[in-house]
Amino acid sequence: MSRPRSITGRPVVITGAASGIGRALATRLSRLGSPVALADIDEDGLKATAATLHGRVLTRVLDVRDADDQLRFASEVKDWLPAPLAAVFNNAGVAVTSTVLDAVIEDDDWLHDINFHGVVHGTRAFLPILVDQGEGAIVNTSSVFGLLGMPNQSAYCAAKFAVRGFTESLRQELRGSAVRAITVHPGGITTNIARNARMRRDPEGLGRTKEQMAAQFEAMTMTSPDKAAAIIHAGVDRGKARILVGPDAYLFDALARITPTHYNAVLSRVMRRPRRTEAVR
Repeated sequence: MSRPRSITGRPVVITGAASGIGRALATRLSRLGSPVALADIDEDGLKATAATLHGRVLTRVLDVRDADDQLRFASEVKDWLPAPLAAVFNNAGVAVTSTVLDAVIEDDDWLHDINFHGVVHGTRAFLPILVDQGEGAIVNTSSVFGLLGMPNQSAYCAAKFAVRGFTESLRQELRGSAVRAITVHPGGITTNIARNARMRRDPEGLGRTKEQMAAQFEAMTMTSPDKAAAIIHAGVDRGKARILVGPDAYLFDALARITPTHYNAVLSRVMRRPRRTEAVR
């Protein structure tokens, strides 16, 4: 099978573009000549991202939970496009930390509506454009928590497993066409997701604040957003159907295959030893 056309220099759509991986993707692809259509619910963060870019940019304040507004955004992008759309990065995401026993349904619904339904709405809004063109990529962000179930992350894992299943099903439907469905599985990336998470109490009963738990998460992250964006970009260009981001992602993937029911014992030992390979950004 021949390698697909590079997305470099071609138009892309990115949700969750106000910070983290989304901002890093926008910065990287814009610098390489791609017109970028950026969306996020965080208007100030979205403006800050756009202000750093020098190429053609469309910005849109968007709540990815709103299916109708996703359709309107897709229509606006279609009218704005200076060339066929190369890729849609459904990247927006949030986190909730809680045991199943203490879970608050409103928090879980909030996460599922953004992390899963937001991906579905974005896919359904933009897929017709790519199918009509006859090429392009839907790039949906799952997680290493879409490979393994983790304690105190039931809502997040459920949504990220769902993104994986949804995207893999779509991939099979698109077989034989030049439209691709790609899953991205980032490991620990140094972003604000833990600081913006919902947490009612320390799920391990240690009395830690959300800020303390976020700092512990950040101490274990192994990949910067810029590095993650480079890996994702290269993976899309190489025609990968599944992109693992960071060395920890490869560990999670291996454990899912080797010890699918006892992986937590291994991870518990590894995660007790925080290590960093890149500076926090």
